[in-house]
Amino acid sequence: MQFSAADRQAVILAGGRGTRLRPYTTIFPKPLVPVGEHPILELVIRQLAGHGFRDITLAVGFLAELIMAYFGDGSRWGVRLAYSREEQPLGTAGPLALIKERLHRPFLVMNGDLLTDLNFGDVMRYHVARGGIATVALARRSVQIDFGVVQVDAEYRLTGWSEKPELTYLVSAGIYIFDPAVLTFIPAGQYFDLPQLVMSLVKDGQSVNTYVHEGYWLDIGRPEDLQRANEEFQANHNLRSAAGLEKVDRHDMEL
Repeated sequence: MQFSAADRQAVILAGGRGTRLRPYTTIFPKPLVPVGEHPILELVIRQLAGHGFRDITLAVGFLAELIMAYFGDGSRWGVRLAYSREEQPLGTAGPLALIKERLHRPFLVMNGDLLTDLNFGDVMRYHVARGGIATVALARRSVQIDFGVVQVDAEYRLTGWSEKPELTYLVSAGIYIFDPAVLTFIPAGQYFDLPQLVMSLVKDGQSVNTYVHEGYWLDIGRPEDLQRANEEFQANHNLRSAAGLEKVDRHDMEL
């Protein structure tokens, strides 16, 4: 099944309290925390718009009025913004149940605090081509172990030694493509997170694909992440281009 760029829908999760980013988020919603000269959520919206996602819903909660006042109807960025406000915390997947009547085709869901040069159009095309019910975007992360890691056998005899190894993992990038059928797996009015949703799909025998992004990706969860984001955003042409702040090739607008 094919969809034009004009059909692309996205849901951005922007309702959290951002507790790890305090004190910045004590009286300020995390999506409005600036990276460079723009709030991080504005960069996300600019990037989605550049890849043809014009129908965007913001799932808001904490200090929602400030977010709604800043973004309005989205026309400033060439998108149509709608808002879904949760009256009680519903987790990361629960808010989708509130807007299921709006979601009639494959749609993107992502966290509103991500800095990445991911091509969202490529992920949507990949999802449609693979034909699964869901696609989870992944990023690679490496962890440096500061000690010698020793392997032993069942009798605790030493069998190997790795001095300060670097371990690499595939981690969730906080970006998903879902078919509308996933909405039937979300309990209405209950706290439900996206990992729970994805594993419910897997346990039900549904096909859940993954898309590995080899480019830039940063979750802005802590003060040190915010500092890093500001430093790297200014220096990274790909990030600025992805947000439409520098010249970028728009060939991506067609499937």
